[in-house]
Amino acid sequence: MKGRRVVFRSVAVAALEPFEVAPPKPGEVLIENDYSVVSAGTERANLLNMQNTGPSSAVDFATVQAPPPEGKFPFYPGYCAVGRIAALGAGVEKLRVGQRALNPWTGHASHGIQRAEGLVLVEDERIDSLEASIANIASFGIHGVRKLRLELGEPAMVIGLGLLGMFAVQAAAQSGAVPVIVTDFDPERRALAKRLGADVAFSPDEDRLPQKIRDLTGGRGAAGIVEVTGSAKALQQALTYVAREGRVSLLGCTRVSDAPIDFYQYVHQRGVSLIGAHTGVRPRQDSRPGYWTEQDDFRAFLALLAVGRMKVRPLLTEIVSPEQAPDVYARLAEGKNPPLGTVFDWRQVQ
Repeated sequence: MKGRRVVFRSVAVAALEPFEVAPPKPGEVLIENDYSVVSAGTERANLLNMQNTGPSSAVDFATVQAPPPEGKFPFYPGYCAVGRIAALGAGVEKLRVGQRALNPWTGHASHGIQRAEGLVLVEDERIDSLEASIANIASFGIHGVRKLRLELGEPAMVIGLGLLGMFAVQAAAQSGAVPVIVTDFDPERRALAKRLGADVAFSPDEDRLPQKIRDLTGGRGAAGIVEVTGSAKALQQALTYVAREGRVSLLGCTRVSDAPIDFYQYVHQRGVSLIGAHTGVRPRQDSRPGYWTEQDDFRAFLALLAVGRMKVRPLLTEIVSPEQAPDVYARLAEGKNPPLGTVFDWRQVQ
């Protein structure tokens, strides 16, 4: 059977290509995708062959997620999708064809293979598949907030309002943080964050911002901060906003360390904790406080989505056919106001 998938053929060049869909092996299922979601920051880094773009080598993700070695292409992007089980491998008895399921780490493709064991189904009829498709990205934002171990009533902050940041805002609000403060250069994103649970929104270049944050937090600063931009300068700024003995969750991938940080003054002397929040540090099994498995975070997101405590629709800027992938990634490569949330609708592919 022939399928279609997005491929990066060279730096800044994307295409949609055919591929042979393999049947599921014993213990596997084949999933036919309905939707997949673009993760702009990671996929732009892959597209432009930026350094340190891959996940931790300790994580057994699908091989499509490994960075191009020494700048070599082709590369197959995408890690966030939902679809329906199309075929069962030998020995799979508890699942059935037609069930909805998440399909992470298999690329932007019409089909993907998952292990049956641990597969996360989308069983609640209140959940729309379009919204469920973003579960993997949403789980990153949730994970970044979990690492902070927020207490009810603590002031929290999210720096950077891409998709991950928007879900971190919602997770902080659901965790009982007061106030939830956000920063981003884009006024539209700041306004959207306030609709999703932020109490106060600033531009990072606003005058006297560290003092304004202290004023909002009783002179202390933010007890917990999720840094989602991946900018070393943003991390540098975060250390001026955080409270004494506060925590900074490093959810954004800081690929270029181009800003000096006075660790002695801002970290050592003030007892600040810097917490790596890459998805690769999640345990494979047995969730515990601050360390939930990927699957448990998926289920938590779906449960919140089902009861309306997580919002997805306001974050989706465009829903397009995968045949438009070359244009989507050309805009992403340019980096000029890329859409917040781009979804590929695989049902439109002939």
